[in-house]
Amino acid sequence: ANHGPEALRRVAKEFESTFLAEMLKHSGVGTPLKEFGGGQGEAAFASMLTQEYAQQLSERGGIGLAEKIYGQLALKAGV
Repeated sequence: ANHGPEALRRVAKEFESTFLAEMLKHSGVGTPLKEFGGGQGEAAFASMLTQEYAQQLSERGGIGLAEKIYGQLALKAGV
């Protein structure tokens, strides 16, 4: 398994992105609008949109969680 700095940073950003997606979901961001009729398709699209928002937030610096995670992973991996 590759435990280099790039791999550790990628894992840290993915974790932060997942965390942010959950926070956005619970805050109501990306909730399907009833005006469009709802349904499973709209719910699936809203979920994908929330994931994209979270990924973009993480890529732009996020909330600093990725850096903290990266630091801990790097320390444990001796990077």
